[in-house]
Amino acid sequence: MFSRHALMLAATGVALLTACGSPAPAPAAPSAAPAAATASVAKLTITDPWVKTTKSGMTAAFGTLVNNGDAPITIVSGTSPLSKAIELHEVVESGGKMVMRAKEGGFVVPARGTHQLQPGGDHIMLMDVTEAVEPGAKISFTLQVQGGQPLEFTAIGKDFAGGKEDYQPGHK
Repeated sequence: MFSRHALMLAATGVALLTACGSPAPAPAAPSAAPAAATASVAKLTITDPWVKTTKSGMTAAFGTLVNNGDAPITIVSGTSPLSKAIELHEVVESGGKMVMRAKEGGFVVPARGTHQLQPGGDHIMLMDVTEAVEPGAKISFTLQVQGGQPLEFTAIGKDFAGGKEDYQPGHK
């Protein structure tokens, strides 16, 4: 029923399919693979981190925390060589006044979401800063993540006069 020509074509196809299943010779090593192609995406990042300039006393850090993961991430504490003590703060109304206080439970960044750190809202409070923060200064931070890897980043010193914030002792 099949012609000799059709049988030869079928046999050639089987031979080609069999060759595809056999191991190929190892490819030559790429000269330089882009780092982004091999690095995994971090679940927690921060965009536009900055620190309000100050001569001494207290100041605060801001930015946008970004969660690229499928579960919420909770920031429970932080450290920086700029400060002897750091607290995660929020600004809330109390007795008709806006007051700063420690954020109970830390900052929760929703899955596939963001959490704003901004003047007049949630922020990273730095008490007893060890040196002046000038515009353009680079300040390193480490935020501790509940049950996860810490987030390390550098924030830039920035002048800011908006919102009437005064992150100095005795501020009410």
